[in-house]
Amino acid sequence: MSPEPEQVRAWVERVATFVSDEWGLAPIPGRVLGWLMVCDPPEQTAGEIAQAIGASRASLTTNLHLLMSIKLIHRIRKAGERNVYYRIEDDAWSKVIRQQLAAFTAFDELAAEGLRLDWADETQTRRIRSARTSIAALAEVLTLRLD
Repeated sequence: MSPEPEQVRAWVERVATFVSDEWGLAPIPGRVLGWLMVCDPPEQTAGEIAQAIGASRASLTTNLHLLMSIKLIHRIRKAGERNVYYRIEDDAWSKVIRQQLAAFTAFDELAAEGLRLDWADETQTRRIRSARTSIAALAEVLTLRLD
């Protein structure tokens, strides 16, 4: 049994809202990601994607380039065809997770640098220590789950 088209569209829209709220992107890249996660076949032309998510070709092209630049989707050419197809990367979500972890690691290093400054009072470093504690707790949870 397959979901109804309205259910799929609603889910794709929820993905778009998540991407917009959490990553600060416009809704269209989220719609593209949502659609490419569930479409059949998994490779779609820009026209097929535009029709499925209700986007103009111009805004879709810009957002496809954005998603390719951050390596979440890629272009495919099929032998004997002139069309260009787009597909979500098989490891797109592990890439997102690795990018987020790298950002936390970089911020932890920045926070450590802030703690090495010559602060006169512990109250001035409390928030920095809190950030480092939170990052360490996240790392511990991830280590436990990955083992």
